Amino acid sequence: MTGLSVAHVEAIDVEVGQHITWHVFGVTLNMDTILGTVVAGLIIIGLGLLLRMRVSARNPSGIQLMWETVTDEVEKQVEGTLGLKTAPFVVPLAIALFMFILIANWLALIPTGHHPEYMPPPASDVNLTYALALLVIVWMHVTGVRKQGFKAYYHHLFQPTWVMFPINLVEEIAKPLTLSLRLFGNIFAGVIMVSLIALFPAYLLWAPEIIWKLFDMFIGAIQAFIFALLTVIYFSSVKPEEEGAH
Repeated sequence: MTGLSVAHVEAIDVEVGQHITWHVFGVTLNMDTILGTVVAGLIIIGLGLLLRMRVSARNPSGIQLMWETVTDEVEKQVEGTLGLKTAPFVVPLAIALFMFILIANWLALIPTGHHPEYMPPPASDVNLTYALALLVIVWMHVTGVRKQGFKAYYHHLFQPTWVMFPINLVEEIAKPLTLSLRLFGNIFAGVIMVSLIALFPAYLLWAPEIIWKLFDMFIGAIQAFIFALLTVIYFSSVKPEEEGAH
C-alpha cells in the first residue's frame, strides 16, 4: 500500500500514587506520607507555641487573629449543631483537623526535585485519610454511648421502623468510607493533574503550573474545611434529646 503513512502513537506513562517506601520487620511504610504527616504536625505545634508566646489582649498579632477567627467560626458551628456543653472537645478536634489537613495539603507547594516527591500531600495516600476518618467515627460512637447509653444511642438504626435497620446499618458503616475517600479523591486528583501538567513543554510549563498551584491551594483549603465541618455534623448525633431540660 503506497501513499499511506503509519502514525506511531507513543503512550504516555503518567505515574501517580507511587511512594518512597521503607521496609521495617516485613511491613512496608510509605516514608513520604509519614514525613509529610510529621512535618505538618510540627508546623501546627510550632504555630501553637508561637501563639502562646505572642498572645496579647491589647495588641494581638496576625497569627493570634487567625487562630481566633478559626476558633470563633468552629465554635459557632458546634454551638448551632450540638451545643458546646454537650461535647466541648469537638471544637479543638475540628480546629486541629482543619489546620492539619490544610497545612498537609499545602506541603505539595514545596518542590523537592525528587521523583516521586519527598513530601506529596499526605492526604493523597488513602491510608492517612482512613486513619483520620476512623479517628472521627470511633470517637463519635464512643462519645454517643457515653452520653446517651448504648441502647438510646443506637436506637436511630431502627428508625422510622425496624425494617430500615439494614439500610441504616449500611449508611453507618459507609460514613468512614465516604469521609475518607472524599478527601483522598480530591487531593489525589490534584496529584494526577500535576503529573499531567509536567508533560507540557518547558516553555509552556510555567503558566499552567502557577495557575494550578493556586487552584490546588484553594481546593486544599476547601477540603480541610469540609472534613472539619463533617466532623462537627457527625458529632451532632451524640446530642442528648432532652438537652434543653438540663
